[in-house]
Amino acid sequence: MMTKIEDLRTKSDDQLDAQLTELKREQFNLRFQAATNQLEAPARIRQVRRSIAQIKTLQNERAAAAAAKA
Repeated sequence: MMTKIEDLRTKSDDQLDAQLTELKREQFNLRFQAATNQLEAPARIRQVRRSIAQIKTLQNERAAAAAAKA
């Protein structure tokens, strides 16, 4: 389930924080599965990593916009 940036832009900051926390938890679990050779979908690691990066980028954009207004 790849996250679209347009979908992320419609979410509030709290929703993004919650999704980021969930993705980091999933990333940890995937790394654990990979280390124990139980990983079923290796491509999911890349998808999760990219989704995390998209959320962080969006958060940084919002923080920069807020700083520019202040």
